[in-house]
Amino acid sequence: MRVGSGANSYQWIDNWAKLPESDSSLKGWAHPGIVVTQSGDVITCHPGDPNVMTFDSEGNQKSSWQGEFADAHGITIVNEGGTEYLWIADNGSKRSHRYDYDYPPGADNDSGQVFKTTLDGQTVMRLDAPPHPAYESSRYSPTTVAINEERFGGNGDIWVGDGYGASYVHRFTSDGEYVSSINGEEGAGRYNCPHGIYIDRRKSEPELYVADRANNRVQVYDLEGNFKRSFGDDFLITPSAFVTYGDLLVIAELRARLAITDMDDDLVVYLGDNMQVCDVDGWPNNTGDSGQIVPTSLLEAGKFNSPHGLTADSEGNLYVAEWLIGGRVIKLEKA
Repeated sequence: MRVGSGANSYQWIDNWAKLPESDSSLKGWAHPGIVVTQSGDVITCHPGDPNVMTFDSEGNQKSSWQGEFADAHGITIVNEGGTEYLWIADNGSKRSHRYDYDYPPGADNDSGQVFKTTLDGQTVMRLDAPPHPAYESSRYSPTTVAINEERFGGNGDIWVGDGYGASYVHRFTSDGEYVSSINGEEGAGRYNCPHGIYIDRRKSEPELYVADRANNRVQVYDLEGNFKRSFGDDFLITPSAFVTYGDLLVIAELRARLAITDMDDDLVVYLGDNMQVCDVDGWPNNTGDSGQIVPTSLLEAGKFNSPHGLTADSEGNLYVAEWLIGGRVIKLEKA
């Protein structure tokens, strides 16, 4: 099945990643990030367990490792001197079928964490929570990381989006020293869930894109944290994650579609648009006869349910990890 049109056509490969068929995988509420390695392997998180999984080009699981985290909600891959590392944003808590798919008791007080690992799970760096007064009244619940990589001429700064906590984006040096924070008030308005951040290098000067999800827009900054512009409030609903390929920016919208934009931040096309599924009781899952949350029965090839994690490989193929019980990873193969 093809989605998109013209130069932006893709072959939809449903359930591309062969996720484990264990009890915890089938019952786990997937909420992951996703990245592609230089060799073309795809890395994402297990639907139910704190396991980071690697898949080959055919979607077969090659390896996995277990970490000390609640969820690998945001995953970013970097290359330092020819060695690849993962940066993981763990928001600190995860919905569980053991609690009727609510958060465990006390989860509101569980702070998240940001850490760096080798591809096989050896932790090499951890970031301290930012010493910001916002956390006197809010927990720290980071959802996303972006690195100003030195291989692209950057200074190694680490940017962290606290999408589920105080709704700030924080800047650290490459050594992990806290520098500063932005919250949208310097731009189009206060963030409401800066769920995804991304350093866009399509132009001569790189820019930091912030998915201001609950405000239905993207805010754009330079890499000193100075506001430049915002866009999307006329065609975006829930921007959550970004990836670029060529001159195009692809935006994952949690409410059931991808949006492709051009160099001028204008909409080119939607992919897999299925917004009506979001009106179903219990979305992104379903509600059973007695009111309990159950896995959705409405998944269709060619239509998204809840795009959450997004990445692209060197050939422009897209990989999308969805937010739902049991998980679903879709490949959109460039036509």
